[in-house]
Amino acid sequence: MEGILDREVFQRRAQSLLLLMFAGLALVLASLGIYGVLAYSVTQRTREIGVRIALGARQSRVLLAITGQGLALTVVGIACGLAVALAIARLMAKLLFGIAATDPQTFGLVAILLLAVASLASYIPARRAMSIDPICALREE
Repeated sequence: MEGILDREVFQRRAQSLLLLMFAGLALVLASLGIYGVLAYSVTQRTREIGVRIALGARQSRVLLAITGQGLALTVVGIACGLAVALAIARLMAKLLFGIAATDPQTFGLVAILLLAVASLASYIPARRAMSIDPICALREE
């Protein structure tokens, strides 16, 4: 009996570990995607940001504009993800022990984690946008 129980527990642990690794990979890919989109956007808008800074825009406004763009994308993604997660929660119920498939605390913590990762991924291109020299940005074209 112990051998059967050990085999079943090992199988569940292996499935959970595999699921955790894929979730971590998805989080890394999502943060890289947000970073890539915002870095490309900052590169394309270098002249516009340079003009704004030359006309007196504060660095905090530039920071808020770029991070706001990234967080807006993230909020839309989280909303879509929560809808899909609630729809397929019954399929995942077999893998969960001691927790409901639609646990609001888990969903809330995951949403907060995604917002934190997206904030960091948005901050890096925004920080670069804040340091744009208006003279150099206007001379580029």
